[in-house]
Amino acid sequence: MNYLNQKSVFLAFICAFIINISQAQQHLETKIDSILLAKYKPNQPGAVAIVTKKGKVFYKKAFGNANMELEVPMLTNNIFKIGSMTKQFTAISILMLQEQGQLNLDDEITKYIPDYPTHGQKITIHNLLTHTSGIKSYTSIKAFYKRTKTDLTPIELIDFFKNETPDFNSGTKYKYNNSGYIILGHIIELISNQSYAEFISQHIFQPLNMSSSFYGSFSKLIKNRASGYHSKNGTYINATYLSLTLPYAAGSLMSSVDDLLKWQQAIKNNTLINQDSKDKVFTNYKLKDGESINYGYGWSLKSISNVPTYEHGGAIPGFKSMGVYIPSEDIYIVVLTNCDCNSPTKATQKIAEEIITELHIKK
Repeated sequence: MNYLNQKSVFLAFICAFIINISQAQQHLETKIDSILLAKYKPNQPGAVAIVTKKGKVFYKKAFGNANMELEVPMLTNNIFKIGSMTKQFTAISILMLQEQGQLNLDDEITKYIPDYPTHGQKITIHNLLTHTSGIKSYTSIKAFYKRTKTDLTPIELIDFFKNETPDFNSGTKYKYNNSGYIILGHIIELISNQSYAEFISQHIFQPLNMSSSFYGSFSKLIKNRASGYHSKNGTYINATYLSLTLPYAAGSLMSSVDDLLKWQQAIKNNTLINQDSKDKVFTNYKLKDGESINYGYGWSLKSISNVPTYEHGGAIPGFKSMGVYIPSEDIYIVVLTNCDCNSPTKATQKIAEEIITELHIKK
């Protein structure tokens, strides 16, 4: 075979390779479309989804409406309340302070709240981060729902739940718990002499150029904010008011899919914390009896099709969110929605499953 023939064969091989990759991507995009179009339809509250690999956007689309009353279509740069995905930011803030020598993860909470009734238990910052404190989650207390429109300071919110009977002795069980992250937010404020909102803005949002991320506000004008909805008796209504002083460090942040990609890349690249701290964040911690809890610090540690994933969702009146990260492939999937009636959790996990299958990711 002469040189020209060899070159022709090589070029043909390269072209075929590129075509095969393009066809595979198009096939995967079609599958993702079908998953999301089945849930988020035109002229209904919608969603924004992003899929990235190694920080590069593979898929980004918007579905449905950002505002039902004005019939405004959803755009990919719309901003949503992200609910409990806030816990990731709180957990990383605690690790940042730990690296600065400002706190220790084994510190007992009575170091920061001396009058907290621990019933003889040693409740540490680690317990708060991992939902193993036994403290009752304030969102499970019926009386809480009579004061959802009332602004409370962090210490007033802690006073609301601190005298409740604990659910279990610290470290003996895992039970997802919003109260623990309220206390963590208060600890961040005590140490930094800043409000939680100021700390997150100055130390995370600004350095990462997360210009579409905020501590939630009803009064502040926020460009590209999506409106939130409920579904009641088959019709959509505006989301009920919840004072954003109440979700606080457990659930009051807002963001966009592009900003959450910046966030995930910062975690991957150790931009905010070092590798040792990141290892702590993604450790699958155990109870005192040795049982794994499948939770680290602010992330659930799970698997899809036997491939390890880091996951977390969020729910707050009018909005739900879900993020799945596949660390072995540096693939990140986020879906944000503006109706709490249409959770993105299963759809996001299904997208991850399709990607794992399509890309032949090893189990």
